[in-house]
Amino acid sequence: MFWMQRRIWMVLFALVLVLLALVYLPRADSGESPANAGRLSAKGDILSLEKISQKAKGYKPGEILEVELEKKHGRYIYEVEILDAGSQVWELKLDAKSGQLLKMEQDD
Repeated sequence: MFWMQRRIWMVLFALVLVLLALVYLPRADSGESPANAGRLSAKGDILSLEKISQKAKGYKPGEILEVELEKKHGRYIYEVEILDAGSQVWELKLDAKSGQLLKMEQDD
């Protein structure tokens, strides 16, 4: 009886660990973690969140809704969502190192 209860608790514990890992570990499509972005910015590999926000607003004035850093094809790219004065949402893709605008489109 004792071994059976212990085995059940071990299985439940393992399930909880798997579920936590699925929820909290970064996924390949979820972008870079804030901690990694901070390290990259401190090393000068990418622009800081403040600088990229200024650059994005220079291309499309408005309120920044979301900023995500992703690595695509070996290159870091910021994806910035901006709400403009006309209540339209825009997605801007900026080179994370230079801030150069790569793509801008109205978000659906």
